[in-house]
Amino acid sequence: MKSSFPQLKLRQLDIALNRWRDANLPARPSSGWIKAIREGIGMTATHLAARLGVATSTVTRLETSEADDTITLASLRRAAEALNCELQYSLVPRQSLAQSLEARATDLARQQMAAVSHSMALEAQSTSQETVEAQTRALAEALRNGPPRNLWRVRNKP
Repeated sequence: MKSSFPQLKLRQLDIALNRWRDANLPARPSSGWIKAIREGIGMTATHLAARLGVATSTVTRLETSEADDTITLASLRRAAEALNCELQYSLVPRQSLAQSLEARATDLARQQMAAVSHSMALEAQSTSQETVEAQTRALAEALRNGPPRNLWRVRNKP
């Protein structure tokens, strides 16, 4: 029962992330959301500064830092509140987490099998491509069924 809990969590997280991926949300405006929304509702930088309790120049720096990808989440959250907005923050994987794990396990299996196949070929013990592919699939499955953290270990090269 314990071993299925991580898979359940993974499926639930994938479902939640699929909603974000499927939402097809617009890209951030080049000037940033703070400035776009502020201008969209007709609020001056001076009025936003008053709502934030800061100088107008600070609002300009906030807007610039958002456009430059250097704003902090805390600053973005405060600006969102002052604009009567909700900050929604998410990392949206380009593919499902299950697909990411599958791809990583397959990549690792290929790397490991390439090293083994090379060594065997040097010893005149090479095997057929079909055998290598079958062993690669079996190794990828074993990696997928093992602890996920093993998929991300960085191996030191000799």
